[in-house]
Amino acid sequence: MPPGLWIRDATWGFAVIETLHIMALAVLLGSMLIVDLRLMGLGMTRQPVAELAGLLIPWFWASFFTMIATGICLFASEAVRLSQSGPFAYKMMFLFVAIAVHLTIHRKAIANGVEGAALGKAAAWLSMFCWLGIALAGRAIAFL
Repeated sequence: MPPGLWIRDATWGFAVIETLHIMALAVLLGSMLIVDLRLMGLGMTRQPVAELAGLLIPWFWASFFTMIATGICLFASEAVRLSQSGPFAYKMMFLFVAIAVHLTIHRKAIANGVEGAALGKAAAWLSMFCWLGIALAGRAIAFL
């Protein structure tokens, strides 16, 4: 039996994978929120933003790759429906933009230690907007 069908038809398959997906999203959002708030000059001001980001980046990437792996499994279980889903398209758009932001201006703002400056604030707001957009679009998939 193909993995997508097993996930769809198993009593607990989809639920367990979706739970892991959502837990990974919570860890990712938490680690990003801490760094983004620091970039905005809010909280943990005694610790340099680059040091804080260095401590949290392993959590970010571990949760990101967990989300990707579980997301592929979830997609495989209902690919036909998701291929026609507006919220899923928005989720993928937000994901693409979030990764682009993270690997460009967000990384540059952290490396330059520009917490509280315009670049740091812009990178933080854009990051929070994209990751929240991913979460909200993902939630909308179940309802639309």
